[in-house]
Amino acid sequence: MMDFDEPSREGDRTRVSQVSRIADKHVLGNRVACLVQIYGRDIGRKYELSDGEVTIGRGPDSSIVVDMDNVSRSHCVIIRGDFGYSVLDLGSTNGTFLNDRELRKQQVLRNDDLLKVGGVIFKFIGGDNIEQLYYEEIYRMAIIDGLTQAYNKRYLIEFLDRELARCKRYTRPLSVALFDLDFFKKVNDEFGHLAGDYALKQVSDLIREHVMRKEECFARYGGEEFAVVLPDTSLTRALQTAEKIRALIDQEPFEFEGTEIPVTISIGVSEMEKSDTPETFIARADARLYEAKRAGRNCVMPKT
Repeated sequence: MMDFDEPSREGDRTRVSQVSRIADKHVLGNRVACLVQIYGRDIGRKYELSDGEVTIGRGPDSSIVVDMDNVSRSHCVIIRGDFGYSVLDLGSTNGTFLNDRELRKQQVLRNDDLLKVGGVIFKFIGGDNIEQLYYEEIYRMAIIDGLTQAYNKRYLIEFLDRELARCKRYTRPLSVALFDLDFFKKVNDEFGHLAGDYALKQVSDLIREHVMRKEECFARYGGEEFAVVLPDTSLTRALQTAEKIRALIDQEPFEFEGTEIPVTISIGVSEMEKSDTPETFIARADARLYEAKRAGRNCVMPKT
């Protein structure tokens, strides 16, 4: 049997290199993968991954420099091996997260994996057509919020435009619920911005998993503020949905790095009027959101 580890002849070495290239092509498609920043200051930027090691950190000697206080000088490293790319934390202060799980050991990267380094999120693209996948991701970033994976404000306004026209034409009800996290600045100040990011993402995940239907729109309106658009839904039913959302968040324990974080939400609900534009529709829900805050927070307005 041929010994690939210690070839004795030039022909064997040639065959070994051919086998290696075939294996590499099979796994990686003979391509260079990339990271795309989907959340943070340089959103949309693409970083091609080399054959060796690509370091990520705050230090100027890092391959990818992330100049943020919550990023260590040498935070993590991407390593290309014979069977793909993997990521390893380098003993960073705040940890490296892969698909929301903190890295405890070196782990293989798969296409569409999300890598969180401090306040920045990268998406790993390792599919067969890197350029096509990259531009598809750029389009997706135009309508999806990188941190929470909810729709963004741009998509929300477009969705409301369409639904307002449809519901007016067919005399159907339409409601919107606007909410934000109570005392969110205090969460950031006391527990840090990484804890604030965690709370925003957990709230989004819970609502998308337990409440939303496919015909509805859930979007991050800005900062800690979110909107839920409910087509074919009267104010009475919308208030029931809003209360379900409030109770879901109130009852869920939020724990970040072993510390429990207090998270509740206040919600304002509005039903469409014939003269509404997206802006006036949201403004009325926003006014009721502030009523909920004045009423003591962790409640829904108007009261049923």
